[in-house]
Amino acid sequence: MKIVLVSHSDTRGGAAVVTYRLMDALARQRADVAMLVSEKLSDDPRVHLLGTGIGRRARFLSERLNIFVRNGFSRRDLFKVSTATRGYDISRHPLVRDTDAIILSWINQGTLSLGDIRRLGTLGRPIAWMMHDMWPMTGICHHSLGCRSYEEKCGGCRYIHLPGGHSADLSSVCQRRKQSVYDAVPQLRFVAVSSWLAECARRSSLLAGRETVTIPNPFPIADFHTSPRERRTDKRLIVMGAARLDDPIKGLPTAVAALNALASMRPDIASDTVAIFFGALRDPHALDALRFPYRHLGLITDGAALRELYAHASVVVSTSEFETLPGTIIEGMAAGCTSVCFDRGGQRDIIDDGATGLFARYDDPQSVAECIALALDRPFERQSQHDIIEQRFGADIIARRYLDLLTQ
Repeated sequence: MKIVLVSHSDTRGGAAVVTYRLMDALARQRADVAMLVSEKLSDDPRVHLLGTGIGRRARFLSERLNIFVRNGFSRRDLFKVSTATRGYDISRHPLVRDTDAIILSWINQGTLSLGDIRRLGTLGRPIAWMMHDMWPMTGICHHSLGCRSYEEKCGGCRYIHLPGGHSADLSSVCQRRKQSVYDAVPQLRFVAVSSWLAECARRSSLLAGRETVTIPNPFPIADFHTSPRERRTDKRLIVMGAARLDDPIKGLPTAVAALNALASMRPDIASDTVAIFFGALRDPHALDALRFPYRHLGLITDGAALRELYAHASVVVSTSEFETLPGTIIEGMAAGCTSVCFDRGGQRDIIDDGATGLFARYDDPQSVAECIALALDRPFERQSQHDIIEQRFGADIIARRYLDLLTQ
């Protein structure tokens, strides 16, 4: 089976990484796979770059400029929304013309426009759309953060900052454009990466009545090991990571407050435990208030080094406001860590509260501190954590589920 995957990038960002993993897993199932991207960072010959540097930049800037103008010339929340007004018409691309099926991933910022998706529909090929966030079901936002307007009619969007607001703003315009495209492409099937996201999709006015299946992201669980290859510290480790740690949605201030509470509540833990943070920090002072022993490692691009870090760790923590399917929790548990997080999204697909991980009360640092202490005092058995995660998120299992979907 010939399959083309379409993604903004091949390796930058969580959506790109899991799409690349899916390509590898599909190849192991003997599918003939290729990826089309507007940003190529790998040297993989299966990944094909769209357009020219100037063309890609022009598409990106054109869409952002339109949002900027419609946002009242404000840069506030400029990258929390997308409109898919510019992109590449890949319907004439030789790989697409010759393919049996198409998988769309994260396609914003000048990769595909809504019109380009409509043109793909004219080819008659099965199309699956991996929904990494809420954008396919909302007007323009990637995370609604509790707003439920997308369930009926978007408008007056919190991310559009026109003076006085406007009920017929960019969000309502884009929602209508999406509806028109979806109606024109009946073979388009939506894939939610978590049951929480699938439930959001079923409530969405755009996707109501459309088939939405739940298939989680693939992870190379077999590559993770539950004990370190080389013992480098006698300290216990608490790990928290993200592409950008101080992205507001990641809840870093809550994590800092929780660790400070833990240090006050349990000085015995603070004396033999270190918090390890990895990921970019836009604010160099974001961790200055932390009184718990810690280290910030920056971005970790070496997969083997990341797996070794998890193997050393006792606890993996996420304090995100929302997560469609938190990869750091899955990776940490694949290495045997006990997880602590909020029940705010796809976490329930990963964790059985009290059996394979711990849910803290949302936005309650004291509750997070108590859960971390419990996880350190009574950790879950490491190999069983690994085995459970492999059964749910192993890449080859996920690839077979996609093949079943595309051949139905």
